Amino acid sequence: MKAFVLNRYGKNEKLKFIDIAEPDINENEVLVQVHSAGVNLLDSKIKDGEFKLLLPYKPPFILGHDVAGVVVKIGSKVSKYKVGDEVYSRPADYHIGTFAEYIAITENDLAFKPKNLTMDEAASIPLVGLTAWQALVEKAKLKKGQKVFIQAGSGGVGTFAIQLAKHLGATVATTTSSVNKDLVKSLGADIVIDYKTEDFETILKDYDVVLNSQDAKTLEKSLKILKSAGKVISISGPPDVEFANEVGLSWLVKMIMRLLSFSIKKKARRLQVNFSFLFMKAQGEQLSQITKLIESGVIKPVMDKVFPFEQTNEAMSYVEAGRAKGKVVVKVK
Repeated sequence: MKAFVLNRYGKNEKLKFIDIAEPDINENEVLVQVHSAGVNLLDSKIKDGEFKLLLPYKPPFILGHDVAGVVVKIGSKVSKYKVGDEVYSRPADYHIGTFAEYIAITENDLAFKPKNLTMDEAASIPLVGLTAWQALVEKAKLKKGQKVFIQAGSGGVGTFAIQLAKHLGATVATTTSSVNKDLVKSLGADIVIDYKTEDFETILKDYDVVLNSQDAKTLEKSLKILKSAGKVISISGPPDVEFANEVGLSWLVKMIMRLLSFSIKKKARRLQVNFSFLFMKAQGEQLSQITKLIESGVIKPVMDKVFPFEQTNEAMSYVEAGRAKGKVVVKVK
């Protein structure tokens, strides 16, 4: 099969388009023929080596964290899926590799593709959908009447999170450029702040939840807009010891995480608010819940651009530039 492989870490490294063996499957896995694969900033950060501490992949390996495709083979203990089923997934860490013609995925990490989406649209959903779900539903337990600040509303996570937060009954504030103001309003944002000309920390106050996806300076400002016992959930770091415990990292890495998050945790305690780091997990059951929201029309995918498979490196560069509105996808089949 054809696949894009990373041979070594580095900011200037390009993925190599090569022929490799089709993956084998174990008894709990299905083999999916990839029709479309989402491209995420996470792929670039792993390629650059930024996540080696959290995810020590050993090159060569295939990147890609989002997939929509068709089941072509099933393991002996797979019960939910059959050959011919249309599925989508965010494969688990250490089992990624959607920038390829085929991928083996554990049954529990799969969900049936929403019937009202194309393969390209479906491939745009899993990583950002699960990130938003795990932040707002699982961690924040966002409720009707609460106020949430979702940074970078026109990005992949932002466009999904705004729609999910509105469905949950929250008042939503977001940041974007003036060019994307109408887009985020159409998704349900109540308060739109132009990050180029306005400072959110002077406009927002007494918020229940912040979904932080930006830099350390923005994270620090976010603490100050929360009400007492409010929550900042950060998907851009710094990772903390709770996360290290959750994923079973070594004591040495736990110590590093403690040091990395010490300053922001201290500032949060001083303001009587809560900080936590989220690194989303593969979760087929949650993805099935998201499917229901999509099929009922509550959430719609926001697509920026679809690249042909051969231009996966160009798609990665486009995402790295940080100008995408919604998601970028490569069409494999």
